[in-house]
Amino acid sequence: MRIRSLTCGLAAAAMVSLPLAGGPAVAVGPGAAPQAAPAARVLTYDASGAAEFRSAVDRGAAAWNESVDSVELRPAASGQRADIRVLADNGWPRAVPGSLGTGTVYIGRQAVEQGYHTVRISAHELGHILGLPDRKPGPCSSLMSGASPGPGCTNVHPDASERAEVEDNFSGAARTAPAAGALAGAALD
Repeated sequence: MRIRSLTCGLAAAAMVSLPLAGGPAVAVGPGAAPQAAPAARVLTYDASGAAEFRSAVDRGAAAWNESVDSVELRPAASGQRADIRVLADNGWPRAVPGSLGTGTVYIGRQAVEQGYHTVRISAHELGHILGLPDRKPGPCSSLMSGASPGPGCTNVHPDASERAEVEDNFSGAARTAPAAGALAGAALD
C-alpha cells in the first residue's frame, strides 16, 4: 500500500485554511494536527486452493496494494472466512465476482501452458473482484487488457484509469455491487 503523507511547504508562521467541498475549512500548517486519511477497506483472500500459483496470487495482491489506497488485499487468517477464494484449475483463468470485493478467482493452467505470466493473471483476475471489467483489445500497460497483448506481456500493475476506478469503487459511499451478472465469468482473455 502506498504510504500516505501530508507535507507542508509553508513558512513556519504561515497558516492556510483549505475549504473542503461542502464542508468547513480545515486549518493546515505548523502546529495543526494532520487529518487522518480514510482507512482502506480490507479484503481477505484464501489462496490455499491455488496450488502452484499461491505465490503468484500473493504477488498479484501485492501489486494492487502498491497501486491503490482505498482497498487492501490480505491473506485470510487460518479459519477465517475470506472475501475472495482463489483456486487453480485446468481451464482458462476467470473470476466470478459476487458483490464488490467478493468472489472466486480461478487461476487456469491453460493460459499458463500457453506462456501467460502467472502474476499478471492473478492481478488481472483480482481486478475483476475489485469491480473492473475486461478492456480488450488493449495495450500491455492496461492490466485489464488481459491476454490481448500476448504472452510476452508481464505488466502486473493497473494503469492510472484502472487505479482511479478502484479508488472510486472503494471510497466512502461508493461501495455498491456491480450490476448482477455484469462481470460474471470475466476472464483474462
